[in-house]
Amino acid sequence: MLESRDLTKVYGGKAAVNHVSLKLETGHIYAMLGPNGSGKTTWMKMAAGLVKPTSGEMLFEGSPVGVDSRRQVAYMSTEPYFYTWMTAKDVGRYYEDFFEDFRPERYLELLDHMELTPDMKTRTLSSGMAAKLKIAATLARDAKVWMLDEPFNGIDLLARDQIRGSILEGASDSRLLILSSHLVEEMEAIADRAVYIRHGELVECCDLEEMRQERGLSMADRYREIYGQKEAIA
Repeated sequence: MLESRDLTKVYGGKAAVNHVSLKLETGHIYAMLGPNGSGKTTWMKMAAGLVKPTSGEMLFEGSPVGVDSRRQVAYMSTEPYFYTWMTAKDVGRYYEDFFEDFRPERYLELLDHMELTPDMKTRTLSSGMAAKLKIAATLARDAKVWMLDEPFNGIDLLARDQIRGSILEGASDSRLLILSSHLVEEMEAIADRAVYIRHGELVECCDLEEMRQERGLSMADRYREIYGQKEAIA
């Protein structure tokens, strides 16, 4: 479904992503893990077609990412991107105008599930409420790929439960889910595969159940092995 081949992105002489070859398949939920600055966001933005690689390839269903793939990849960035004059209802209309796969009814269901109302103004929302609004808009797209960058940042414990439930509800054999985070415990409750990135380089992509059975390691155990106590933000 989604594949990077020797993918590299350099900013100011430093590689944010360094020769990463990785193939992600439908029917799975991948946790993309690593401390802040490890290259997770840069990789996801190249997968979404928002950033061009310095070298290497990013492929969606065997073809280079571009206009066609952007129609089928729902990406939620960490940056705020709603206009301050918008209400939650306006956000839904905005998405409906831009994305053919946006489902307004599902969006309203997700707003209600996350205890948001259509009349709420984006400029008055707390950081946690704004994050839930972004997630609702993203998950309301019937896309082949959902990519959520740090979906639990600024979210309290109960709201995390709401978001986790919505993500799992939307998982299917025909959809690929990628969640990037440094909150390892949250990811362990959702993902079935893990991608570990360190200093822009791929360390490992593994099946979590196999790792538990064959190596006796949890996702968090492996995180600590790779990054060490100084780097872990678990």
